[in-house]
Amino acid sequence: MRQEESPDIQSPTARSVTRTADVRREAWNLLVGPDDPPFIRHEFLELLESSGCVGGDSGWTPCHMTIENQHGELSGVMPMYIKAHSYGEYVFDWAWARAYQQHAINYYPKLVCAVPFTPVTARKLLAMRSTDATALIEAAARLAEDNPVSSIHALFLTPAESAMFGNNGYLLRHDTQFHWHNEGYADFDHYLARFTSKRRKNIRAERRKVAAAGMTFRWLCGSQASETDWLTMHELYLGTISDHGGIPYLNRAFFLGLPDAMGERVLLLQGLLDGRVVCSALYFESDTALFGRYWGAAGFLDGLHFETCYYQPIARAIERGLAYFEAGAQGLHKLSRGLAPATTRSAHWLKHPGFYDAVDRYLAVERSEQAQHARLLNESLPFRRDPPAE
Repeated sequence: MRQEESPDIQSPTARSVTRTADVRREAWNLLVGPDDPPFIRHEFLELLESSGCVGGDSGWTPCHMTIENQHGELSGVMPMYIKAHSYGEYVFDWAWARAYQQHAINYYPKLVCAVPFTPVTARKLLAMRSTDATALIEAAARLAEDNPVSSIHALFLTPAESAMFGNNGYLLRHDTQFHWHNEGYADFDHYLARFTSKRRKNIRAERRKVAAAGMTFRWLCGSQASETDWLTMHELYLGTISDHGGIPYLNRAFFLGLPDAMGERVLLLQGLLDGRVVCSALYFESDTALFGRYWGAAGFLDGLHFETCYYQPIARAIERGLAYFEAGAQGLHKLSRGLAPATTRSAHWLKHPGFYDAVDRYLAVERSEQAQHARLLNESLPFRRDPPAE
């Protein structure tokens, strides 16, 4: 966790490590707070590597930047990867890569500061002090200058970190996700009271269809889920990825390793019909938030996706007093279910001065368009103009 500022006699020492396991877990996690999403914890990133989802020929080569103080103690970490492609990032720069290619300039490899396959806003500069955070940014710049990479991309940053990268010459990019926020709801019906009458009836009708089909749901935390439960989740995940033409970034070893690595921070939500699991969804939880990742179903049932991926987790967040729920990237249909538009932030530095200037001009226009789009989305939220009666 962050500590109070104090003067340091010597400048911090920066180095790049090629394995999360090369950094002591306790030292890394000391930089992570209880409110931080669990994806920046040592054990999550290490599991991605040990399971083979990251490293090898995946196109994600770890090169985490670390900072140590004059006593040799870890005072900052920046999760970073050498990327040979742009898959699994959720901040799309394919057009930039094509432009480089058209000018016979290599866009890959590039450096990416991110959590692989995880479009969740979280601190990427895990630092004891602001000076350590700045030292991490500067160390990444030196790494880029000394190696044949085209650029650095820091993804899904907090507002404070976005500003810090901007102050260090990075170009800022904005996009939109949809997040649910807890306004002190007593239960799900209290939440529904915020909606317009038509939308409230629609949500209740969606939930009745699922209940009438005989579906029941259960939450399993960490080790409560059996190996069969995790293998079923993996199988359903693969089915959904295949149905939508996606890439299965996460493998069997990753799913089986989750309970040991993440403990009570990882959850399975299972939908059962006649005692048989017919759908499953993967969630992660911090002290203040719930994060939805992947889901899958063995067959189609009208409303099942909305129940499994929105209504059940919202009900859990209300019950546990969590501040917010993130349901993943994209999905305009989330708006009609009360998930509000939220700005996501990334920062980009390109070594080529001509492309840096061109992207700078492009992003200025894109940020303006994104802000206007977010305003329109907020006006479309299905909430009553008058507050519900207590």
